[in-house]
Amino acid sequence: MPTRTPQGPVGTTGDSNLKNSWNRVIYACWAPVYDRLIGVRPFVRARRNAIELLNLHADDRVLIVGVGTGADLPLLPTDTEIVGVDFSRAMLRGAAGKLDVAPVQTQLIAADAMSLPFRDRSFDAVILNLILSVVPDGRTCLREVSRVSRPGARIVVFDKFLNTRTPPIWRRAANLLTRLFGTDINRRIDALLQGTGLRIVSERPSAFRGAYLLIELRHESC
Repeated sequence: MPTRTPQGPVGTTGDSNLKNSWNRVIYACWAPVYDRLIGVRPFVRARRNAIELLNLHADDRVLIVGVGTGADLPLLPTDTEIVGVDFSRAMLRGAAGKLDVAPVQTQLIAADAMSLPFRDRSFDAVILNLILSVVPDGRTCLREVSRVSRPGARIVVFDKFLNTRTPPIWRRAANLLTRLFGTDINRRIDALLQGTGLRIVSERPSAFRGAYLLIELRHESC
């Protein structure tokens, strides 16, 4: 049967720790309505497309970083082993309510995306849907993903990213507000990938007329 295995979030320090504390508050507030916000058709279609890109096989061990309330769980093949992590226990409670429609081997763990509690090379595939724009340090998150994924692992990202080198003034101003609600709209995927050991294999526009991107990543050595 699916299991929920809570573990205490792995701590961070300094500015990231303060941002994580704020995110914990924000996402406790978002949790009760989060499914309605991200359950719209463009998001569901984008999640399906992301999972299809992984080309998952039976018995693959799959990590979902930022599992949230579990929107990806019903879309995954039933014969895969799923580990979903999230910093917010309120979000994990929502995900736990979807275990009856998740793959049988599913674990939900309270953990920090910037300090994943797993051994090196533990996963065959990684899903990063709507997490890199909210985690305090996206580059550290990707370094951790690189560490815990096996060489040749399939890694997919669905999120919003800046498509220019410098954000326009209006976007910088808007970001002051969006960050209060837990998301950064001015992150660039190329900047986040620097020094992570990961590279872009493919990138294409996704939901809301390309405001969001669907990106495949692989280890640089593969």
